[in-house]
Amino acid sequence: MEQEKRKEIEKKVSETIDKVRPYLLADGGDISLEEITDDLTVKVQLKGACGTCPFSLFTLKNGVEQALKKEIPEIKEVVAVNND
Repeated sequence: MEQEKRKEIEKKVSETIDKVRPYLLADGGDISLEEITDDLTVKVQLKGACGTCPFSLFTLKNGVEQALKKEIPEIKEVVAVNND
């Protein structure tokens, strides 16, 4: 992927994550962007309450992933990574 396109996608992903962050913060959690792969898989880390919540996969797929795909249709999927 060309560098300019990558930067544009990274900016849109960061902006979209910033839009969903308040909902996670309200529940005692947070999210950080870790990586966007060449095949447009977005890797994030769920933190705080969201990192240990039994509904974190639901939050990730039905919240974060749907928001990102709506704003950036090229995104393939969103996956959580653990940086312990």
